[in-house]
Amino acid sequence: MAGTAQAETLRVATFAAPLSRDGPGLLLRDIQSGDVTEIIAIQTVIARNEPDILVLTDFDYDLDGIALAAFAASFADPYPYMFALPPNAGMATGLDLNANGRLGEARDAQGYGRFAGDGGMAILSRFPILAGQATDFSGVLWKDLPDATLPQWEGVPFLGDDALNQLRLSSTGHWIVPIAVPGGPPISVMAFDATPPVFDGPEDMNGLRNRDELRLWEVVLEGGFGPAPESFVIAGNANLDPEGGEGYRQAMADFLARVSLQDPLPDQPTADWPEDGPGDLRVSYVLPSRDWQIVAAGVFWPGPDDPERALLGEDGLAAGPHRLVWVDISR
Repeated sequence: MAGTAQAETLRVATFAAPLSRDGPGLLLRDIQSGDVTEIIAIQTVIARNEPDILVLTDFDYDLDGIALAAFAASFADPYPYMFALPPNAGMATGLDLNANGRLGEARDAQGYGRFAGDGGMAILSRFPILAGQATDFSGVLWKDLPDATLPQWEGVPFLGDDALNQLRLSSTGHWIVPIAVPGGPPISVMAFDATPPVFDGPEDMNGLRNRDELRLWEVVLEGGFGPAPESFVIAGNANLDPEGGEGYRQAMADFLARVSLQDPLPDQPTADWPEDGPGDLRVSYVLPSRDWQIVAAGVFWPGPDDPERALLGEDGLAAGPHRLVWVDISR
């Protein structure tokens, strides 16, 4: 069963839970208080689903990992292993990336962020994380991605040379993190959190960047940045639905059709947005490599008559609009 050291089945999950706050240190404050309704709901959803490996894609980063350690310890069965790296979100560039004539705004950072560490990523695990063997692609410049599609405006590059020589592709991060799981070699967790393909102008900077953040994994899987991982699971928020919403949907559809991947949850939405807005979309994914057997999979989204609906509050949004996505795999 998930969560046991002798598990034959491994539960991998991702959750774009809203664990970002308005400034540094505030997330730790809210975790330690023990009375913030939103965090209690998030903790309850995670505890209910019992992932062995959990990728969180909206978790504020602090240098010493204090907030992450406090969150990992907050469960009745605490997570013993944690991993996080500084995200590109909130990392200052000193440039006017959105060309609005103002510097130092959230959209001028490497990835949208109001402060360094805003809305980063984190991994919690029941099994040892081989941090020394992790690979971080977060520093890859957008212009250095093979066949990158960079934004233009009226036939002219939207980004100047200063921006191109500094702007990273990852809006948050792209990591490959090996985890020593029972019953065989480590599993490589390929974690990422792509920019939403909206909130830009006619240059379509965010839409193009979103697509190329997905393409970075394609290049990795094709051996473009060194040996491709053999036994892996891609987990995180692609912010892209293959059938609806904004962005280059066909890119997501093509990615899901790759022969090296398994898609255990086709056509299942993972985010509950207003019907007069984006609507219900599939944006979070857990995609194991072909060497894994899919035992079960799901999106934690209890229906109106399900007793567990109460975990999400009266409006269904107590733990945020995103749903926890999980896949049980075995060798």
